[in-house]
Amino acid sequence: MKVVCLLIGMLLAIAACSVPITYPIVDTGQQTCYGNLGPITPPRPGDAFFGQDGQYQGNQPAYKDNRDGTVSDLVTGLTWVKARGTKVAWKDAVAGAKACRVGGYTDWRMPAIKELYSLINFNGHMDPRSPENSRPYIDTRFFDFVYGNTAIGERPIDSQDWTATDYIGTTMNGNPTVFGVNFADGRIKGYPKLKGDPQRGWTEHTLYVRYVRGNPQYGKNDFTDNGDGTVTDRATGLMWQQVDSGKTLNWQQALAYAEGLALAGHDDWRLPNAKELQSIVDYTRAPVQTHSAAIDPLFRVTAIESYFWTGTTHLDSPPDMGAAIYIAFGRAMGYMQMPPNSGNVRFIDVHGAGAQRSDPKAGDPARFPQGRGPQGDDVRIYNYVRCVREAK
Repeated sequence: MKVVCLLIGMLLAIAACSVPITYPIVDTGQQTCYGNLGPITPPRPGDAFFGQDGQYQGNQPAYKDNRDGTVSDLVTGLTWVKARGTKVAWKDAVAGAKACRVGGYTDWRMPAIKELYSLINFNGHMDPRSPENSRPYIDTRFFDFVYGNTAIGERPIDSQDWTATDYIGTTMNGNPTVFGVNFADGRIKGYPKLKGDPQRGWTEHTLYVRYVRGNPQYGKNDFTDNGDGTVTDRATGLMWQQVDSGKTLNWQQALAYAEGLALAGHDDWRLPNAKELQSIVDYTRAPVQTHSAAIDPLFRVTAIESYFWTGTTHLDSPPDMGAAIYIAFGRAMGYMQMPPNSGNVRFIDVHGAGAQRSDPKAGDPARFPQGRGPQGDDVRIYNYVRCVREAK
């Protein structure tokens, strides 16, 4: 599709070119196209499902194994510890960064959620019944990875990583929570620092940690209100629709909405991929604490408690590929028994504002009266849309 450029758009593009990209978004790696239930021939403009993640290729992942226990990300400028390590409590993970000497470096730190999420690759898939038929959501040619140890009672998906990003709210039973990435099942969730309950007592929750160094600007946005219904993030080089779709849509409708949008003299708008949309989450904001969605106030939201579609298919449990990824800019709700095993099901914030989960692409939400999955994840199917385009 050709871009219709007005003078203001040209001036903005020139300005964007003069600003260095400090927060380059690594592509999701997804190249196949999918319909509601599985792979399809790449659609053409005007066809159903045109404009999804697999049809737009951004900064392709590029890593270098430095042969000293570290891996350099040639796109982001970040350097990572290659080894998987062992599970530790969150406070020990934080303390361990100062003591880390991998590669001879002394400036390791706990990654923020946007740094860690840069490593996710959405060609992964998880079959919870058969880990050997699964593929991690991280490039195992460069990064060590293990699934949960079923021999000691863990689930295969019990392979999550801590970050340094605290949730400013609480989850589950009022638990202090930290965001983490699960490279086994391809999600961002809030994980409680403690596990247990008031009746049985509390113990420290243990997860993996992968330390990072370099590019201290990564994950930091630099928004400009363009005054024409768009917002440019000069850190990523992306331009965003300032308001959202104003109504909820299923995935196919969301793709069509984005491809049909003409705004501020541009007609090359598209549905953002998962990593692009997550880049504009503001993890210092959440509905209960700031009475806002988890997004910069420059943006407008129709509903504070909102989920937003991405163009990325979630390949969880193939051959059922009927889910697409969304980002929760409001609380990530779910149906859980509180206290556990009490029969008292409550609709609560289980994963935090800024979580990344997935919904069926089509269907009736009434089929999921108590959500789905271990935490009863809220199923909406009809979610909001905020479109994106390259700013230059």
